[in-house]
Amino acid sequence: MSPFTGSAARTSDWQHLRVELTDGVATVTLARPEKLNALTFGAYADLRDLLAELSRERAVRALVLAGEGRGFCSGGDVDEIIGATLAMDTAQLLDFNRMTGQVVRAVRECPFPVIAAVHGVAAGAGAVLALAADFRVADPSARFAFLFTRVGLSGGDMGAAYLLPRVIGLGHATRLLMLGEPVRAPEAERIGLISELTDEGQADEAAQALARRLAEGPALAYAQTKALLTAELDMPLAASIELDASTQALLMNGDDYAEFHAAFKEKRPPKWQGR
Repeated sequence: MSPFTGSAARTSDWQHLRVELTDGVATVTLARPEKLNALTFGAYADLRDLLAELSRERAVRALVLAGEGRGFCSGGDVDEIIGATLAMDTAQLLDFNRMTGQVVRAVRECPFPVIAAVHGVAAGAGAVLALAADFRVADPSARFAFLFTRVGLSGGDMGAAYLLPRVIGLGHATRLLMLGEPVRAPEAERIGLISELTDEGQADEAAQALARRLAEGPALAYAQTKALLTAELDMPLAASIELDASTQALLMNGDDYAEFHAAFKEKRPPKWQGR
């Protein structure tokens, strides 16, 4: 994302999210615990806009996405969204669905690692948000459910049909997206949907520890690795190798690469600058 902005000022107060930034780690908490953090129109828009702002500012080196209360996120709010969409025409519905997809694109395209800290339910759009993250750290209470067919819609919502087969394979993705059945933490770890399974109640703490580790590391190398992982999903091998070569040539001319060599010779840890 470009660091060049227009006249819009930085947002200091997010109505639908709680945002904290400490030592390069942003923690974004879905904070509607009484509704299992169900997403509203405003929450989707805030997530989209927040990720764009954080990407431009370059102050964030890792982001933790968490949910307050008994679960991560129960998906779109049935009362506020489904009822409203029934009254929309096709053009309005297309605008809404494009907006929800823009949130997933923002998660995938932001230049820092995103870690979903999952406990309890991650359902519908909540499951896709966790899926879009670079890491999913979950405790044994976590359960994922892609519920879209159960409300009469396509299981391929918000990029789920693109991302899920690439994470867990086509067979498992077909089952989860077609049937909408929940998958609990032990199976989710077995099929590769969970990056790290923690002890009970430890997902947030483990996600923060991973975020600090990433924030202290070579940020530019992480950003380029994330960009290549996303870009090369649909590339032929020859194009991927050429893109890898170009990226490495640029990074080899950077400060962090030189710093690693200096630190190695001096037998000390590198002091990463992210450039």
